[in-house]
Amino acid sequence: MNQQAQDTYLRMQINTAAPWELTALLFNGCIKFMKQALEAIHSKNIEMKNHNIKRAIAIINELDFTLDKNYEISHNLSSLYTYIRERLFEANIKLDAQALSEAIELMTDLKDTWIKAMKELHATARAQS
Repeated sequence: MNQQAQDTYLRMQINTAAPWELTALLFNGCIKFMKQALEAIHSKNIEMKNHNIKRAIAIINELDFTLDKNYEISHNLSSLYTYIRERLFEANIKLDAQALSEAIELMTDLKDTWIKAMKELHATARAQS
């Protein structure tokens, strides 16, 4: 698929997504950038590694910023986002593939948990109506 078609597809996904799906898209984007950074570490492409880690951190910052801090779980998620950012900084500075792999695994677990919770919430809402 060419870049223009990919961009069009992504815009359509964003424009038609429910709010919870937008969060899932952010998780997916973050994971994609971290995986690209990991590939860049393995191929010793320092510029690409740095670029993709910065993009992943920007997404994590956005996810953290949008948390509703009136809930305890939000504070727990914020702490987890901080930890993932620290692992990404370490990966970026030290070319630490293990730190980056850990960040990918944590973000993937968060995404999977988010999607499962949202599907269960919507299934419960449908059953009650």
